[in-house]
Amino acid sequence: MSLSFTHLGTGSRGNATLLECGEIKLLIDQGFSGKELTKRLARMDIKVDEIDALLITHHHTDHASGVAVTQRRWNIPVYCNDRTATALNLDLRNVHLFENLEALNFADDLALLPIPVPHSGADNVAFIASHRGERGAVLTDLGSWTDELVNHVAGCQHISIEANYDNSRLWNGPYPMKLKERISGRGGHLSNHQTGDFLSRVVNQNTRSIVLTHLSQKNNAAHLAESTVLYHIDEIFEGDIRISHQEGPDFTHHIGQEEPEVLSRERISIL
Repeated sequence: MSLSFTHLGTGSRGNATLLECGEIKLLIDQGFSGKELTKRLARMDIKVDEIDALLITHHHTDHASGVAVTQRRWNIPVYCNDRTATALNLDLRNVHLFENLEALNFADDLALLPIPVPHSGADNVAFIASHRGERGAVLTDLGSWTDELVNHVAGCQHISIEANYDNSRLWNGPYPMKLKERISGRGGHLSNHQTGDFLSRVVNQNTRSIVLTHLSQKNNAAHLAESTVLYHIDEIFEGDIRISHQEGPDFTHHIGQEEPEVLSRERISIL
């Protein structure tokens, strides 16, 4: 029994990550409709009512638009902070409010630790999952980082982290200047170079898999993200690196296995 991570899809049109440990199934974020979530989980032969809990990083639509309907329709408990619960107008009778750095304990020695990360207009958190010596991190929507975050992510066997934009494509692209400044600001998103810089601070011999997530369709490309990140970590990282796309799920990383499990099912479109 080991930790495994599957991105059901990442990007501006919806995000959700399935974390499994034995019989436990946790969903980090739910930015899809109930119907879309059902279809994506079905590609893994999983039903929505098999999900044990939703853990929400922050309330922005692409990460949380489907939380309320999932909570209501399938009676799945939600774990989030107070600001997120308030912004989503959740039924607090089935919400577990947490504080930053408060360990969230589940069965079979599985625990998740929410770490605060800078993101404008939200109380965003990253999650560090741990299970009997295994550790994996899921980080998204952060324009910068803290020493505290570096300390907690350092040495994780698996790291999922956003690589949102390529500097040249953003600044030479069609977005208004104010939007470009917000995206590239401290509370915005990580560029490919910033992601590589961060990973160079946390990757070590224990790190076996990295997934780059939340790539901008207009301001990035998979080959740019991967090559830029590898420029920063190529001499220290010997594991598997993959790109998570909007139309997932495509693969699962199991801690302890060298190669990811490829999900060879027909792609689906977002409704």
